[in-house]
Amino acid sequence: MLKKLLVNFILLFTCYQFSIGQPCTTIGQTPATAFPVCGTTVFQQTTVPFCSTNNLFVPGCSGDGADYENKNPYWYKFTCYASGTLGFLITPNDANDDYDWQLYDITGLTPNAVFSNHNIIVAGNWAGTYGPTGASSTGVNGIQCASIPADNLPTFAQMPNLIQGHEYILLISHFTNTQSGYSLSFGGGTANITDPKLPRLLTATAPCDGSKITIKSNKKLRCNSLASNGSDFSINVAGVNVIAASTVQCSPGFDFDEFLVTLNGPLPPGIHKIFIKQGTDGNSLLDICGHEIPAGDSVIFEVFPLVPTAMDSITKPGCSPTSIQLIFEKGIQCSSIAANGSDFIVTGPTAVNISSAMGSNCINGLSNTILLELSAPIQTGGIYTVTIQNGSDGNTIFNECGVATLLNESANFVAADTVNAAFSYNINYGCAKNTVHYFHNGNHNINSWQWIFDNLSTSNQQNPVKDYFEFNNRNIQLIVSNGTCSDTTQLNLAFANFIKADFEATALVCPNELVSLKNNTQSNSAITNWQWTFDNTTNSALPNPPPILFTNDFRNTVIEKPIRLIATNSYGCKDTAIKYVKVVNNCFIAVPAAFTPNGDGLNDYFYPLNAYKANNLKFYVYNRFGQLVFYTTNWQQRWNGRIKGADADAGTYVWMLYYTHADTGKKVEQKGTVVLIR
Repeated sequence: MLKKLLVNFILLFTCYQFSIGQPCTTIGQTPATAFPVCGTTVFQQTTVPFCSTNNLFVPGCSGDGADYENKNPYWYKFTCYASGTLGFLITPNDANDDYDWQLYDITGLTPNAVFSNHNIIVAGNWAGTYGPTGASSTGVNGIQCASIPADNLPTFAQMPNLIQGHEYILLISHFTNTQSGYSLSFGGGTANITDPKLPRLLTATAPCDGSKITIKSNKKLRCNSLASNGSDFSINVAGVNVIAASTVQCSPGFDFDEFLVTLNGPLPPGIHKIFIKQGTDGNSLLDICGHEIPAGDSVIFEVFPLVPTAMDSITKPGCSPTSIQLIFEKGIQCSSIAANGSDFIVTGPTAVNISSAMGSNCINGLSNTILLELSAPIQTGGIYTVTIQNGSDGNTIFNECGVATLLNESANFVAADTVNAAFSYNINYGCAKNTVHYFHNGNHNINSWQWIFDNLSTSNQQNPVKDYFEFNNRNIQLIVSNGTCSDTTQLNLAFANFIKADFEATALVCPNELVSLKNNTQSNSAITNWQWTFDNTTNSALPNPPPILFTNDFRNTVIEKPIRLIATNSYGCKDTAIKYVKVVNNCFIAVPAAFTPNGDGLNDYFYPLNAYKANNLKFYVYNRFGQLVFYTTNWQQRWNGRIKGADADAGTYVWMLYYTHADTGKKVEQKGTVVLIR
């Protein structure tokens, strides 16, 4: 039985419910708020609050039926400054407590990657044995999976190898359902996890009047070393004192590298220096290992004169813009922007009215961009000017320092003309080919043409020429652009000299039947001449000749007779159509009385003869036992005297024929016998 098999925890449910699914809200109990580690630090956790949020993946163990999770956890983060092995010791305050641990390499990742990335686990131990655990030179290879205390599995793993420059996070999980704590110390390995860099002030900036100074340090510092009354700092300006210091990085968290110092008044423009000193808390600022920034360490910054913020530029607008985006060098107070856009006016080749204005991305009440919404799109190209004026709120706009932007401050932008892809064309007609000259005027600075002809060929010329050798309708598409605006037009082009000869003729005729003709010729211009030829013997110049009679004097044969039509239109262009009519010598449907399937080419097959006029035909053949030996619905599909691949016996067979006569519509049923002779 494993220590984390949920089915074995019914008796422990009362205690276990305090951890499963209970959020971890104490600082240090989530990866994002992990304790920063100095290699010389010994952590004393007197109590461990109940909580658990996530199941965990344990290499070689997950899927063994145990439940691995961040139960009652604390997390510790550190960086490797020299490659080597990592040794550490976790000692429970209660010798009968079970602690587990897992080490992750989170280099380049967010801390919460420990819950989703299965490839960053370095080492761990989840044995159910009570007492101390950790990583040592005598530890076992691999990760010990969940177990019961009686198994007495090893609680120490081999010291893992750390890589210089990599960032790590260590989970310590208290499996025992008590709040008794532990101590954590690092040692015994060859890796260095103590930052050798001493803490110093790095940079300082003081916007506006200099009364608030943002300072950055060269490394992370302890949150509890920053005196909130600002007593850790002084400034070299008479009468100006530091009254507060704060950082948002410590809520939640244990360390910071950026903070805000507040003065009791503004600073004059110029170069200034801020110094660090021992504060009322008995120290200056301390790094994670307790190293102090030495008293007297300083950083220089400059306070600039308060001046209005100029409009830096205007984002290039797209085609037919309905809004304009203004860019400023410094942040503008969003609350100072008149919502109706009255702080601005736009002038140019056409009238432009502003309907509203707002900060494009207001963060902490400031935005470096302002979006002007227009009442109608700008469709005329040219140079336009945006000018700042007093709005309906009685002022212009204010920068982050509360300085009003100057009246009549302006900036220009260029709007593009809208474009039109409509084109013209001229056709040079010929019966062998048509040549089409396409024309586009190129107005409004168009510099790109994309012609698409029938989705088969293209051209990027302004005025292409295209030859056509077939005169059916053509599809032409043109896409034009001036770099900002584009337009598309399509045309279905019909050639006036198009002609397509076509007709319908009776496909098959029996003796004395007439061939009917239907002229289906198409032409985009008047047809001036018709020339019909029937069987190369007779002619007609009529558009719709009367029915004609073809004869076939050859017994039991079918002859194909050609009909040709040549049509000529007013452009002198011709087209020819030829079709063939099957002329049958005999259409009387009959069934032979005998056949001889011996392969001599004479009477080898049995079938209804001349069934040209038989619709919905069904033909059955039975042997003397009443068994069906042949069936077809196609009169030209013949019985070869074989049954299932073997020769049928000689003798008499019965046949049945059913069909509907094509001319009369009469249903016909016939029966008879046939003699198979071998």
